[in-house]
Amino acid sequence: MVFVFLRHVGSLFGAFWIAQYIVPILMRAASRLNFFDIPDSHLKKHERSTPYLGGLAVYYAFIASLSLFSFFGTRVLWLIFGTTMLLFIGLIDDCKVLSPAQKFGGQIIAVICLLRGGFMLKVAFFSSVVNTGASALWMLSVINAVNLTDVMDGLAATISIISASFFAIIAIFLGDFTISILTCAFIGAVLGFFIYNKPPAKIYLGDAGALCIGGILAAMPLLFSWSERQPYGFITPAIILGVPLLEVASLIVIRTIHGIPFYRGSPHHFCHFLRRKNWNDHQILVTVASFGSFLGVVGSGLVFGVFSLTAVTILLLLGFATWALIIFSPLWRIEKVTKLSSGFEGASTPPRILEASGRESRGS
Repeated sequence: MVFVFLRHVGSLFGAFWIAQYIVPILMRAASRLNFFDIPDSHLKKHERSTPYLGGLAVYYAFIASLSLFSFFGTRVLWLIFGTTMLLFIGLIDDCKVLSPAQKFGGQIIAVICLLRGGFMLKVAFFSSVVNTGASALWMLSVINAVNLTDVMDGLAATISIISASFFAIIAIFLGDFTISILTCAFIGAVLGFFIYNKPPAKIYLGDAGALCIGGILAAMPLLFSWSERQPYGFITPAIILGVPLLEVASLIVIRTIHGIPFYRGSPHHFCHFLRRKNWNDHQILVTVASFGSFLGVVGSGLVFGVFSLTAVTILLLLGFATWALIIFSPLWRIEKVTKLSSGFEGASTPPRILEASGRESRGS
C-alpha cells in the first residue's frame, strides 16, 4: 500500500511540476511563433495579447506523469490516441478556424478511437447498441461542454480539477488504483497550468487544450463499472460534471429562444450573466468550485449508498434551482466597485465572447 500511495503522490506532483516547468517554455515559444489571442476593439476585450499553447502543457505533463508512475495498458494507450487527435484538431482550429462541421467531424473520429479502446458504459440492463450510442453521445457532449466553459480565465481548469478530484476519490475508495493514478496525473497537470491561467491569465488553453481536457474528462468515467456498485450509478458522471453540462443545456435553450444557431457564439454563458451583475473573476471561480463540489458530494453519495435516488433527486433540484437563481435573478447582484483590491476590473469590463467567425472566443 505504501508503494501505491507513493505512485499516487508521484503522479499528482510529478504532473504538477512538469506543467509548471513547461508552461513558461511554451509561453516563449508562442511569443516566437506569434501565436497569441490578440484583443481588438470590437469582440475580444481582454487587456493584452495572451499566448496559446497551454493545452500542450497539460497534455505533455499528463502523459509524462503517466509514463513515470502508471502502467500503459491498452485502454491508456487508446486514451492517449484519442486525446492526441482532439489536441491536433484544436491546434488546427487555433491556427486556422475550422467550420463547425469540420470540427465536429474530427471529434467523432476521436470518439470512435475511444470507443474502440473500450471506453463505454457497462450498464447491465442496456443493450450493447444502447451502451455504445449513449457512450458516444456522452463523450461528444462533455468534450463540447468543457470547450464552451473555456471563456473566462481559470474557469475550464477549475471545473476540470473539481470534477476529476471526485472521480479520483471514488476510484480510491473502490480500490481501482489504475484509474485513480491516471486521474491524479490529470489533476496535477491541470493544476500546474492553472497557476498561470488564473486571473489575470498569462496563457490560454486554446481550443487544443479545451478539447483535450474535455476528451480526458469524458473518457475517465467510462473506465468505471458503475452499475456493479449501484444500479443507477451510471448517472454519477453526469452529476459530477453537472456544471459544464448545465452550461450546454442553458446555451442551447437561450440561443434557440434568441434565434441563434446553437453552435454559434453568443454572450449567454453563465459567467457573462454574473459579470453583468458586477461579479469579478475570483467570485465566479469560487462559486463554480463550490457548486461543483456540491455536485461531487451528491454524485459520490449516490455511488456509495449514502443518498437514495429520491434524496439525490431532491438535492439536485434544490441545487439547480439555487444555481439558476444565482445566475438569472437580479437579487444576486454585487455592489459595483471601480477597482478591486485584487487588481481586476469589475463586471464593467466586457467579457471575451465572440470571434469574427461567430465562434466562442478562445482562451480560458
